[in-house]
Amino acid sequence: MMKTLFLNPPSYEGFDGGAGSRFQARREVRSFWYPTWLAQVAALVPDGRLVDAPARGLDLAQVAPLALGFEMAVIYASAPTFHSDIAAAEALKQVNPRLKVGLVGAHVATLPEQALATSSAVDFVARHEFDYTVKEVADGRPWEAIDGLSWRWKGRLFHNRDRAILHEMDRLPSVIPVYRRDLTIEDYYIGYLRHPYVSFYTGRGCRSKCSFCLWPQTIGGHTYRTRSPAKVAEDVALARTLIPEAREIYFDDDTFTDDRGRVAAVSRLLGPMGVTWSCSAKPNVPFETLKVMKENGLRLLLVGYESGNQQILNNIRKGTRVEAMRRFTEDCHRLGITVHGTFILGLPGETHETIRNTIAFARDINPHTIQVSLAAPYPGTELHAQALANGWLTVGELVQGRGHQIAALSYPDLSSDEIFAAVEAFYRAFYFRPAKVAEMVGEMLTSWEMTRRRLREGAEFMRFLHRRSAAAPAIAKPTAQASR
Repeated sequence: MMKTLFLNPPSYEGFDGGAGSRFQARREVRSFWYPTWLAQVAALVPDGRLVDAPARGLDLAQVAPLALGFEMAVIYASAPTFHSDIAAAEALKQVNPRLKVGLVGAHVATLPEQALATSSAVDFVARHEFDYTVKEVADGRPWEAIDGLSWRWKGRLFHNRDRAILHEMDRLPSVIPVYRRDLTIEDYYIGYLRHPYVSFYTGRGCRSKCSFCLWPQTIGGHTYRTRSPAKVAEDVALARTLIPEAREIYFDDDTFTDDRGRVAAVSRLLGPMGVTWSCSAKPNVPFETLKVMKENGLRLLLVGYESGNQQILNNIRKGTRVEAMRRFTEDCHRLGITVHGTFILGLPGETHETIRNTIAFARDINPHTIQVSLAAPYPGTELHAQALANGWLTVGELVQGRGHQIAALSYPDLSSDEIFAAVEAFYRAFYFRPAKVAEMVGEMLTSWEMTRRRLREGAEFMRFLHRRSAAAPAIAKPTAQASR
């Protein structure tokens, strides 16, 4: 077994990206998801170490010397950070020329030829669902016999056949021991989750066919493959034992509520444990299922609304109706389930009118908090293919120099500058209204800890708005228009 370094490499300061985040960018407030994809394969390769450089604030000069202690390095690469990911591979190789360097992640799974051709420092790419591909490399199996591997040998590039996706998810070991061994739990912070928290996957894949969504189209697939309810409860119990400081468990499946019978079974196992937990959800979960979840420890749902305009939802094949989303949110409010709503601006068909529809919708349903992202055409997604075919792409990058999102798409009646400006308009229209301000102040009064947290987040949020305005001074006028 090769001694292996699993690296989420340095990139932009505060960048929440490649190894855990669905929207790979620096967020409005400090935000770091666990590098779960890397942790999972690290759990399969015992003689290794996981290093999450962005969360620890490590730069390349601090990371590169680590190469001396390992035989292989596996780097998680993403589309926004690909060039710096390659720089990390080259720096490791310079320190230890005998090091075998591999890349994993959605971007290189889609473009393995490009990844290998970019730099001779990259020896292999483990494509798509890469856990057992990497394990077989670490085990010393001949590379030509490893499914899912693209590799270099004597200047030539080879692409082996695809690896079959894993269905028996209980085979995968828990990531919790890797978290405890290699990570600093307090580094991981999400504004709407209790701190510190722990997140992990209980399944992979998503039944929905949303055109913009990265992982189901590149790694996870559209079949929801899950750990058994008993195994999920076992993972939670292990987290409570090894990471007792965690105040909340977050199930990071693309759509945890895809299998409602399983959701109910998991919930009933968690209830007697007295654990507080949250998860992702599509806004179509029936009241009865929500009730079972709430009665057994559910605190919050992260809900992908995306848009408040039905035609936009149809265009991205979201598979939900606006009125159904309203009923779902009303049910959550009735049951006392906190909702963090996520929205995307700049999806196909977006206009000034549809942006106004979405802002009005968000204000009306009133989730507790929101996240507003820009449509990101990641390579490997249907959205990227549509953008290329229709000439919508305006830039070759997905983030700015600081790591914040760029509006990468532009339409005949809506420019990228106007889409970019609408994000700030959305946030201001949602948060800067008397009822929402009063709600946030009331929450702060519940504890001094919450007061400090919201004040810090508020300061970070205002700095975020200031940086966005400074980055695009010419788009103030469209901002006002989009907010009407």
